[in-house]
Amino acid sequence: MAAKPFPILFIGPTRIGDAVLASGLIRKLASEAPGARFTIAVGPAAAPLFAEVPGLDALIVLEKRKGSGHWFSLWNQVRHTRWSLVIDMRGSAISGFLRRDRRAVRRKPVGEPVHKVVEAAGLLTLENDPPAPFLFTSDEIEARAAELTGEGGPILAMGPAANWLGKTWPIERFARVAIELLDEGGPMAGGRLMILGGPDDTRYVEPLARTLPRDRVIDLTGQVDLLTAYAALKHARLFIGNDSGLMHLAAAAGAPTVGLFGPSDDRLYAPWGPHTRVVRGPRAFEQFQAIDPDLNQTIGHMMDLPVDTVVEAAKGLLEQTKPASAS
Repeated sequence: MAAKPFPILFIGPTRIGDAVLASGLIRKLASEAPGARFTIAVGPAAAPLFAEVPGLDALIVLEKRKGSGHWFSLWNQVRHTRWSLVIDMRGSAISGFLRRDRRAVRRKPVGEPVHKVVEAAGLLTLENDPPAPFLFTSDEIEARAAELTGEGGPILAMGPAANWLGKTWPIERFARVAIELLDEGGPMAGGRLMILGGPDDTRYVEPLARTLPRDRVIDLTGQVDLLTAYAALKHARLFIGNDSGLMHLAAAAGAPTVGLFGPSDDRLYAPWGPHTRVVRGPRAFEQFQAIDPDLNQTIGHMMDLPVDTVVEAAKGLLEQTKPASAS
């Protein structure tokens, strides 16, 4: 006998990274709530992440408009349903007026900062066992990722871009790390370099793409959608990248992940999972905040993070995650 439909409205984040970190809630509900049917409302950048969620009835893109236009649009699309559960990660007023059996709404955290995965878990009182980020894909997406990554040596994946100059480690330093790890004598000698980023990052990553012979470079910058990038990252032996949505995709995909931090708070945004590391230079987040209070200045805040520090962290994580057969 089929389970009675359990309609869930999930009003989620705008940014890719925040959406990835909250994605474990959807997997938890999809696997444990009989009859779960999802309507997911998120920002344009994050929407593609949820295209393959099982039981998806609607994927609503919350386009930012003047005033509250996007909220009125959402209201008109969801007000006629009686929801079994409304999860509102935006803390909007709309969720308070909808007909629902249960409502879980984000409140501004108080006290010590907590990781965004734990914060999201708190909406369903799962703080003590927060569900790890997870994205649903399809057989077609997985097959495409396998085709793109192909056969060959281990893959070092890199995400050298970020949404703000202040969080971006210099591209030439990414290139030096790639050489250290992939050249003869390195821990990934003979391996391949996979580069990921958005369409606007294509020219920026060119110096990194030229680091190795063409047949050892898988440059997916601007070439694949988010779910295909996520599936491709499942084939990576190691990921190194700035604090960005790609970094969170890599960790969610299970790739050992080194996250490079400077003017962002790793207490909230460290890559999630047992095979992850945070690397920063000599300055704590609060020191960056003191000189750039709004965290929006066009300043290369990452210049004091040395190449050797990143290489050492990468080698340590490779050793920690070495397959048993390679010991």
